Amino acid sequence: MTGSSLYQKVAADIKAAIAAGTYPPGALLPSEAELAGRYAVSRGTVRQAFAALRADGVIASRRGARRVVIAGPRVQSFGELLSFSRWARAIGEVPAGRVVSLERRPATAAESARLGLPDGAAVYFLVRVRLLSRRPVMLERAVYPEKVGALVAGLDLATDSIAERLEALGVAFTDAEHVIDAVPASAEDARWLSVRAGVPLLRERRFTTDRSGQAVEWSDDRYLATETAFSVRNSVAVNALSRTPPS
Repeated sequence: MTGSSLYQKVAADIKAAIAAGTYPPGALLPSEAELAGRYAVSRGTVRQAFAALRADGVIASRRGARRVVIAGPRVQSFGELLSFSRWARAIGEVPAGRVVSLERRPATAAESARLGLPDGAAVYFLVRVRLLSRRPVMLERAVYPEKVGALVAGLDLATDSIAERLEALGVAFTDAEHVIDAVPASAEDARWLSVRAGVPLLRERRFTTDRSGQAVEWSDDRYLATETAFSVRNSVAVNALSRTPPS
């Protein structure tokens, strides 16, 4: 196992233990020395793991003090492309969905332009509430090209991960562009997320393509800011979120 994967394993194990309640909010984590001995790694590797957890908003620390678990929203990282369901399971939650509507209709001008479709081409438009352990945390509005949308319409959208089920059907979600901002909850947002209209929501607009660069989804996802936070880790060596055009 490489040095980078060693610290990632330590960080992932600690994050899983936090999600499981082993280290509740406010708890002190084991010391660098204790974790280094437990994993048979250097203290430098443990410090890297702590740095990653701090960047994800999971722990806090100050010089000379033990690391403390932070109470707050679940952090969703965009360092890798994960579906909502995979992210939920990774933090120890049970993902589910409640379909508001699913319709086949002509694409709007904006949808046609974004998905690279002819004017008026048929698309499937899905509105779905996403749940963590039965709590509404996100309202999803997703547009799919007709061939992809027809497959989505055949899924159990209360329990299925669309990305995972489509992958099994040969449609891979491989690259995504994310735009993240804050918006006030509309009346519809508020109704389905059980909050007041105007409450700030975290909005993620996501454009996803397959291995060939063909559009498979354009989505507007609105999260309760009290339930989740987003993190992005950058490196001058690699940009994991950029798509490299096929040669």
